[in-house]
Amino acid sequence: MKTVLAWLEERGMNLDQLVTTSGLDSKRVKAIASGNYTASPSDRKRLAAALGVPIEEIAWDHSIAVQHLRGNGPQSGRST
Repeated sequence: MKTVLAWLEERGMNLDQLVTTSGLDSKRVKAIASGNYTASPSDRKRLAAALGVPIEEIAWDHSIAVQHLRGNGPQSGRST
């Protein structure tokens, strides 16, 4: 398995070409490619088709660890 960026390099494509070919939002494609966003199943299908590879051949994991932070808003306890 290779990352989206590795597949782009192998295919000789850049992010702008992937955005155009996949029809997805530029900001989302860049976040997925950089490992900061996990692609939805439909995004995965579109990106894999744009790259010309099976979905199973692309590594979709986050490259940056996900932090689960506890919020302290009105939904987490006392209300005013």
